Amino acid sequence: MAEGNGELCGDLKPKVERTEDFQKLIDCGLDEKVAAKLDDIYKTGKLTHADLDERALDALKEFPIEGAVNVLTQFLDANLEHVSNKSAYLCGVMKTYRQKNRAGQAAAPPATQTNTVKAPDEEKIKAILDRTGYSLDVTTGQRKYGGPPPDWKGAAPGNGCEVFCGKIPKDMYEDELIPLFEKCGTIWDLRLMMDPMSGQNRGYAFVTFTTKDAAQQAVRELDNYEIKPGKSLKVNISVPNLRLFVGNIPKSKGKDEILEEFNKSTAGLTQVIIYSSPDDKKKNRGFCFLEYESHKAASLAKRRLGTGRIKVWGCDIIVDWADPQEEPDESTMSKVKVLYVRNLTQDCSEEKMKESFEQFGKVERVKKIKDYAFVHFEERDSAVKAMEELNGKDIVGGGSAIEVSLAKPPSDKKKKEEMLRNRERRMMQMMQIRGGMMPTPIPMRGPGGSGPRNSGAGMRGPMGRGDYGWPWPWAGNSSGSGPWSGRWSGHGSGSWGSGGAGPQGGAPTRSLRGSWGSAVGAHRTWAGPRQGKFVRQAQV
Repeated sequence: MAEGNGELCGDLKPKVERTEDFQKLIDCGLDEKVAAKLDDIYKTGKLTHADLDERALDALKEFPIEGAVNVLTQFLDANLEHVSNKSAYLCGVMKTYRQKNRAGQAAAPPATQTNTVKAPDEEKIKAILDRTGYSLDVTTGQRKYGGPPPDWKGAAPGNGCEVFCGKIPKDMYEDELIPLFEKCGTIWDLRLMMDPMSGQNRGYAFVTFTTKDAAQQAVRELDNYEIKPGKSLKVNISVPNLRLFVGNIPKSKGKDEILEEFNKSTAGLTQVIIYSSPDDKKKNRGFCFLEYESHKAASLAKRRLGTGRIKVWGCDIIVDWADPQEEPDESTMSKVKVLYVRNLTQDCSEEKMKESFEQFGKVERVKKIKDYAFVHFEERDSAVKAMEELNGKDIVGGGSAIEVSLAKPPSDKKKKEEMLRNRERRMMQMMQIRGGMMPTPIPMRGPGGSGPRNSGAGMRGPMGRGDYGWPWPWAGNSSGSGPWSGRWSGHGSGSWGSGGAGPQGGAPTRSLRGSWGSAVGAHRTWAGPRQGKFVRQAQV
């Protein structure tokens, strides 16, 4: 009897009590082991069945059984105190698990590995949240503090209110950053970017203030601030890039046609910016800028359009981020007495422009380049009055309304050169990926002794590093003819010294190399302490 009882007891498995949601998990198609592990998490109170959406459950079903169990183990060990969307957080853990597997790392890191990563000081964070009334939302990719502040009334902060903070020590969290930045003004939100692979921050964050003044104060006080011995922060105004450059579109298409066409394949498109050909105002210059409602929408559009699978009116398009224009501060712009005038016709001469603008005050000089010009006034008040009166007017009677705005002072040359080199590298990489669309290889640097410093040919035949205007180097020849002529042309200037094709109102440019001119002809810059002084350098 005893033996019989012993055999009977040996065959019995201990019965585990399950929640009422266990059967729901089985009905969803989860393996019994995975469902059991998830049910164990339910019992801890860290997660409820209502917290999970279909996306997370479908992702778990696609995982190998052991992998899904390991993912749930990591999820259970994680600190979920400030996680508001636990379903999205679980999806993030699954994504990180896949990435680690591809990288050859251990599928489930032991507890000793996670202990090496410094955790945030929860007591300090709790004290900050209690003091300010802000919330903290944690995902696998970022830790977001605030947004908006408690009892906030009014619209969200606009451009110029956000700063980028780089070179943050990897083991630092918001409990040390918030007290530092709130000295400069009221914080709207602070987003610390996290690396789910290591559990540490990525070394940078974005801090949005409620006012532009607070953001500028943060730049003044905290740029190069030594936050730890030998560790200095890099802080500057952050401008979200909402615009894409799209090249190789048919020149016959207008703004409305382009808007309609790209709305078919992308979401969130709000504006199309095109530039008319100086020779024919009814045609565009073979490229456009697409502006989206958010950086996320622009990023998704770039990813979709940049695959090479989408053709626009049968054309293979080139897509890249538009080069952001660094906006001068108000104190700098308050001293400007030079106007930028665009959308000029060939019939509009410098003499005619001077006659039209001089009725508002003494004009020192007018310099016209292609279809845009700079008008230098002796007094700022005269420049402002002329801008207000003539913007949108037809000054020569040709049916073309001009656009008038204050010209922007030259931006930092080194930053511009670095930006242009990076853009050129991206464009060349894209063209190589497309299967060798470029007719001939273009060297990134010319031989020693060449270039604009020695008045030599430099990087690209007759073009030097200071010239990146139309025609582009693969246009075929200096006259702009050839298989690529006109596709990337850009004559206008977005800022003094830019040589690009952007409007003064902030639109980015694609042709920034060279100052005020095209690749052919004199090299024009605005230089020296006296506003309006021209320096001409003949091209070889």
